[in-house]
Amino acid sequence: MSASGGTRAIVAALGANLAIAVSKFVAFAFSGSSSMLAEGVHSLADSGNQFLLLVGGKKAERDATPQHPFGYGRERYIYAFLVSIVLFSVGGMFAIYEGYEKIRHPHELEHWYWPVGVLVFAIIAEGFSFRTAIKESNELRGGLSWSQFIRRAKAPELPVVLLEDFGALIGLVLALGGVGLALLTGDGVWDGIGTVCIGVLLVLIALVLAGETKSLLLGEAAGLEEVKKIEQAIIDGDTVTGIIHMRTLHLGPEELLIAAKIGVRHDDTAAEVAAAIDAAEDRVRAAVPIARVIYLEPDIYSEAEAAKGPDREATPGGPASHPAGH
Repeated sequence: MSASGGTRAIVAALGANLAIAVSKFVAFAFSGSSSMLAEGVHSLADSGNQFLLLVGGKKAERDATPQHPFGYGRERYIYAFLVSIVLFSVGGMFAIYEGYEKIRHPHELEHWYWPVGVLVFAIIAEGFSFRTAIKESNELRGGLSWSQFIRRAKAPELPVVLLEDFGALIGLVLALGGVGLALLTGDGVWDGIGTVCIGVLLVLIALVLAGETKSLLLGEAAGLEEVKKIEQAIIDGDTVTGIIHMRTLHLGPEELLIAAKIGVRHDDTAAEVAAAIDAAEDRVRAAVPIARVIYLEPDIYSEAEAAKGPDREATPGGPASHPAGH
């Protein structure tokens, strides 16, 4: 699965959220609905999140420096993690607090048509943004389910936009339900309950995003499909007879580091081994274009060392388990 920033999805979400945020704050000003205030803050936070994703993508394009020799690709992961923090604190916790206050001190909604009209408009706008995110994601996810795509995607932007838009649509339905029940019963407590539900939803989404981006920040290996391609590309059956052990690491969504100890024949010359390594690197880059940094260490494969077990420290000439590229 190739990595993509999904810039079109981010821009679509940013435009939709800015328009929705303004309309929600106007509805809150006329109606006094806490659901509208919570949803307005939610949309404002989402707009800030999309801006953070765009900034992260721009910063990640900087060239490598002596202090950062592997570049700045992980900037995208850092800014995606900041998004989860903003969603948790500004969106989720504020909504829970506002809903709690509305439950304690309920009051009747005024000018009910404002929040209802804005919510309908917001559902349409968020639906357009969500549709764009789905379309962009479908080009990348292949046969993966949506949960697998969110867990395995190396580019954080699309999973973030997908979860934000999905949460926004559910939040809008909850807000509409809270406002509707408040109007039907004449009890403003329902508006507060709807607001609390929105806050809990945002906190849960923020926790999922934080978990996924934390994994990316720690450093994830290449996917199974890419690992298989790399292994097949390295071995030529002549000079490079096998892979003793290999590790892969994403330096960014579109940059992969590969370090492997490869087996060579004991009677090969240094020139032959060097030529074989150069050829193996070319094959790997052709098979997996995001393989930008490759380190191949030649060694003579030893059956005796391999029999000692998978411990890399104890078996410098033996194999180590790497079925998932870790």
